[in-house]
Amino acid sequence: MNQYKQQVIDFFNQRIAYDQEGSRHPQEAAQLLSFVPLQKHQRALDIATGTGLVAISAAQKVGVQGYVVGVDFSPGMLAQAKRKVEPLGLTNIEFVEADAEAVDFMPESFDVIFCCSAITYLPDIPKTLEKWYRFLRPGGFVAFTCPADTAYLAPLQGKVYTELFNLSLPHINEPLNTPEKCRNLLLQSGFREIEVVIEPSGCYLSLDDGRLSWSESSFYPRGNPLSLLSAQQLEQLQRKYRAEIEQLATDAGVWQDMTTFFVKARK
Repeated sequence: MNQYKQQVIDFFNQRIAYDQEGSRHPQEAAQLLSFVPLQKHQRALDIATGTGLVAISAAQKVGVQGYVVGVDFSPGMLAQAKRKVEPLGLTNIEFVEADAEAVDFMPESFDVIFCCSAITYLPDIPKTLEKWYRFLRPGGFVAFTCPADTAYLAPLQGKVYTELFNLSLPHINEPLNTPEKCRNLLLQSGFREIEVVIEPSGCYLSLDDGRLSWSESSFYPRGNPLSLLSAQQLEQLQRKYRAEIEQLATDAGVWQDMTTFFVKARK
C-alpha cells in the first residue's frame, strides 16, 4: 500500500458518516443510480462503495434474483455499510475490502458498474476503465460522477501556484475534468453511447471552513506537487492562497463551485 492510498484510507475511515453530512452525497448517489436502466436479476459492481449509498439501493432494485458487489478499501466505511444492510435483510449484496485498482473479476461478470464521487481518486483512470470494460457483459453500462475543472477552487489553486513558481498545477481530476476528456477516455477504452450530463452546483463556505484550506496533505492521485516544495515555499503558497480566498469572500461567504459530471457509457 503506497503512501497516497494509505492517506485516502485514513481520511475516509474518519468519515464513516459522510452520507449524513447533508443531502449532497445521498442525492448524487440516487441520481447516478437513476441514470442507468438497472433491471431485476442484473448484477452490479459498485467501485469505492463507501457506506453503500449506491450499492444498497442497487441491491433493492435488482431484487433477490440479482446481485451487487461493493468494493472499498476503507474498513471503517465498509463496517458502516454492513450495519446499514442488517436491518434491511438484504441477502443479495456483498462488500469486499480491496483496492479498487487491484480488484479483479471474471470477464463479463456484471451488467452495470457504478463509481460515485470516487473515480477522481484512482491514479490510473485509463487502465481502470479498460478493466471495467472487461468486467462488463456486452451491452452493459458503466456510470460514474466526477468534478468539473471549475470545481473545488482548483482554478484558483492553479493560478496561485503558477504565479509563485512559474509551474502548472495539474487538476486533481485532470483525466476527466471536461466532457470532452470523459468522452475521449471512454472511447479509447472501447465504450460507446457515451452521455455526459453537467450538473452545476456549489455552496458558500465561511472563511474558517476547513474545506477552504490547502496543504501538502491534499489528495493528488498522480503525484503531489506540494510535496516538492520547501517549508518556506509551502508557507508562501498558503499565505498567497489565503489572501486570494479572502478577496473572494462576500457577506454570504466564499463560493465553492462543485459542478459535477454524471457520465455513462455502454459496452
